[in-house]
Amino acid sequence: MPILARWIVAAIAFASAALLVPASALAQGALAMYCSSPNSAWCQGMAIGFEKSSGIRVSVTQKATGELFAQIKAEAANPKGDIWWAGAGDAFLQAAEEGLLATYKSANLEQLHDWARREAELSRYRVAGVYGGVLALGYNTEVFDKRKLPVPRCWKDLVDPVYKGEVMLSNPNSSGTAYLMLASLVQIFGEDEAFRYMKALNANVNQYARSGIGPMTAITRGETAIGSTVLHGVINEIVRGFPVKPILPCEGVGYEVGSMAIIKGARNLENAKKFFDWALTADAQRIGLDLKEYAIPTNKNVPLPPQVPPLTDFKLIDYDSAKYRTAAERKRLLERWEKEINSTR
Repeated sequence: MPILARWIVAAIAFASAALLVPASALAQGALAMYCSSPNSAWCQGMAIGFEKSSGIRVSVTQKATGELFAQIKAEAANPKGDIWWAGAGDAFLQAAEEGLLATYKSANLEQLHDWARREAELSRYRVAGVYGGVLALGYNTEVFDKRKLPVPRCWKDLVDPVYKGEVMLSNPNSSGTAYLMLASLVQIFGEDEAFRYMKALNANVNQYARSGIGPMTAITRGETAIGSTVLHGVINEIVRGFPVKPILPCEGVGYEVGSMAIIKGARNLENAKKFFDWALTADAQRIGLDLKEYAIPTNKNVPLPPQVPPLTDFKLIDYDSAKYRTAAERKRLLERWEKEINSTR
């Protein structure tokens, strides 16, 4: 493990209090970072790594993607945050469309894979991709064995009554991963068929968690048998020794581009630009891997670790970012989901 990564891992245990001080208490040379990763160690590792690299003090606010999007929107007249890092790109692109993010074209975009650079181009250089995540299901092997549950291969297998009360999903109003699932199902099945499917699946769902990490946390604890997540969320838990496995449904899976943006009106704009540039570098993107966070790096100079299967091993859909990441389409789908799925519980 590189020296910087070892320093970060050792420092995280002691850094929480310093990183969570209010942004208003920070002096010149500060940065207020909003982090949508559910992995607090990764949020803190990025903050510590940047502080080590630049000498700029970082405060961290960590919440689910949808919650931070709502907060940034509420603070638009008087922004409290400078940089928004991690979380599904759909919410970032909507925030860009609504004029909440600043334009910044980093020279380091040239270091990224094509699929990550497209994120920047699509947003007119208000968003950049910092990792890739593949939609997946995760399940607890011990719970499945104990309850003699068959392992599903496809999305449609989940509507079998044998899974009644065994499935946990997330709420797409607050979870970027859950919106990714909603938009992916619409593209896989067609909208009306997708909603018929989700209504049938609703009978087996025990809970819609607030955050995208909620189902995987419950799966590792044996509190639910199976749930929605992203592929690296399952790999992370396998590496930590939990009895879990991923499922990449046969009909296909969408993918997210975990993103980053400078908040429009940022008080510490120059520091935000420095963080933005740094977060696209290979050194910064290795931090997640060193902390056993196995998302796919967007910097093409960071090799995929052996724990991550090649993207050719499963069926990725041609996710229509231009349509499903617009504010109007997102709003329409969320309203339909709320009316036809969530309100019926």
